[in-house]
Amino acid sequence: IDLYYLMDLSYSMKDDLENVKNLGTELMREMAKITSDFKIGFGSFVEKTVMPYVSTTPLRMMNPCLGNHNCTSPFSYKNVLSLTKDGKKFNNLVSQQQISGNLDSPEGGFDAIMQVAVCEKIIGWRNVTRLLVFSTDAGFHFAGDGKLGGIVLPNDGQCHLEGNMYTMSHYYDYPSIAHLVQKLNDHNIQTIFAVTEEFQPVYKELKNLIPKSAVGTLSSNSSNVIKLILDAYNSLSSEVTLEHGKLPDGVSIQYKSFCKNGVTQTGDDGRRCFNISIGDEVIFFRTPYGRRKDPGEMNVEPVYRLGTSEVLEGSNKRWWRSFQAKLNLCKTCLTGRPLCSVRCNEGRIGRVCECSKDEVRTEDLDANCRKDNGTDICSNNGDCVCGTCECKKRENPAEVYSGKYCECDNFNCDRSNNNLCGGHGRCECRKCICDANYTGSACDCSLDTTPCLAKNRQICNGRGECKCGSCRCTGSKFQGPTCELCPTCPGVCAEHKDCVQCRAFQSGDKKDTCEKECSNFNMIKVKDRDKLPQPTDQSFPLTHCKERDANDCWFYFTFSVRNDTNEVVVVEQLECPAGPDIIPIVAGVVAGIVMIGLALLLIWKLLMIIHDRREFAKFEKEKLNAKWDTVSGFQAPGVQTSTGSSGDPYLRNFRQSHQSCSGRCCTFLILLS
Repeated sequence: IDLYYLMDLSYSMKDDLENVKNLGTELMREMAKITSDFKIGFGSFVEKTVMPYVSTTPLRMMNPCLGNHNCTSPFSYKNVLSLTKDGKKFNNLVSQQQISGNLDSPEGGFDAIMQVAVCEKIIGWRNVTRLLVFSTDAGFHFAGDGKLGGIVLPNDGQCHLEGNMYTMSHYYDYPSIAHLVQKLNDHNIQTIFAVTEEFQPVYKELKNLIPKSAVGTLSSNSSNVIKLILDAYNSLSSEVTLEHGKLPDGVSIQYKSFCKNGVTQTGDDGRRCFNISIGDEVIFFRTPYGRRKDPGEMNVEPVYRLGTSEVLEGSNKRWWRSFQAKLNLCKTCLTGRPLCSVRCNEGRIGRVCECSKDEVRTEDLDANCRKDNGTDICSNNGDCVCGTCECKKRENPAEVYSGKYCECDNFNCDRSNNNLCGGHGRCECRKCICDANYTGSACDCSLDTTPCLAKNRQICNGRGECKCGSCRCTGSKFQGPTCELCPTCPGVCAEHKDCVQCRAFQSGDKKDTCEKECSNFNMIKVKDRDKLPQPTDQSFPLTHCKERDANDCWFYFTFSVRNDTNEVVVVEQLECPAGPDIIPIVAGVVAGIVMIGLALLLIWKLLMIIHDRREFAKFEKEKLNAKWDTVSGFQAPGVQTSTGSSGDPYLRNFRQSHQSCSGRCCTFLILLS
């Protein structure tokens, strides 16, 4: 089996990409149960790189996503990985992919499907069963939509991959559905449409136009993609449909099939058999009708199985010569549409005159055996005998058909874990009647809430909802089978500090009981803090921790829960504080004392200068206001002379000594005195 996974990488598929990153090895493991020779490849698509499908401004061509989201440049189709048996290589290359973006809702998936189909050598298709898984959450553009971007040339159906990139998306229009069907048939590719529930009706209509295709419901984040692929493959591989090449003019072929469990089909349904398993044998009859004017050599393409390269063995020339020789002869009734007729005696009707007219109400016996005036007689699960369905018997006596038109059975109900009705119910008329405490189409959903009880006896720790016996936690903050794990909650670091310390550094309070109490997580050591995982690089909650031990040394680690497993990444070296340096400390203290002394001295000096200036200013002011009183009319400024007979002795002596002094000279002498 060759399986090529073609994924829509528009921005709405961002969460889906995370679940596809591990698809390679997991799908390899599951497909190994079906085939020993399996290859897987990966491709992605977005949209034509012209307006109005994408924004063509330089900034948006570099990063088409809004806000702070980092996206890659838009592209039409890219072959990321050709078919390979290396599942790890698939995981590595897919994990390197980035989401892109476009403007309109429908995507350019048809361009990508066409290139995957016609570029056989680049993709690496082998002459084996070829499966194409088309994963998207949007609709599709088809022929004619290219006119919106000024593209009018029809798609040429040729390979245009250069450097694994489709280079002609701006030149050729989208392919039409009929063109796509032709190329998929020519290259024997069976298509599985893995789409979200919203677009199921659209792709189911598309499935009806594409032979050997299937549609599966993709969850909102692609978490069920492996189950979807396996179910679709089982559905496709259980159907055998014959197809023939071009017929000569005037010739047609009718088929009749004898399928599993005695089911017989004619007409267009005679080319098909359903529910076929490995080891089942089916028989097809092909009967030619018509007349050829030229009985010479006829080159007719062989009959082959649709969707594969398997060709039925046999000599076509001999078959056609036999047809020419017997063309005008009356054929037997084996095909259900004889060229000769049977005439019954009066009062008898039926194909072989097996019924009496008195026993049935109408001569059209088969009409009584068709449900809702359909075309299937007894739902293809029985024979119409005199207007009444007689249901077929199966090899397993426990499996029976029932109902007026044999439309019911007790073995075609939904299965879970390969058990009919999950082993928790019974199948009645193709529907499961579930036992108590079970529900769902396959009775695989348990109503028992016991597995959801947390240690505090609350359902899902009060942080989630119990569905089908398991917890669905609200948001990504809480995890675990009962939503009790919270890697990003406060206290996570302190809770795991002692265990990380004892396992990483063989120290701490749990050093002696480390092996017993601290084995509940996987530990990875890194050399420095830059090697610790970052929250932006993870698809699961992550907590960074910084803790200190008894020696005042710091150690760093991260705690996360990945796939229900606790994971700790710790830096292997401790960060311990260095001892004090005495010389710089002493020098600093001495320098500080000296600086403080100088500062105090400067402050004292400044205060003294200010005080002296104030005193001098006060002195100047008093000097200007001084007035002296002299004898014979002279009086010093500001001096009040006595009115007594004797007066001040000092002034009296001064007058006697300087009776001849007057004017400014006397004032100067007085000041000197």
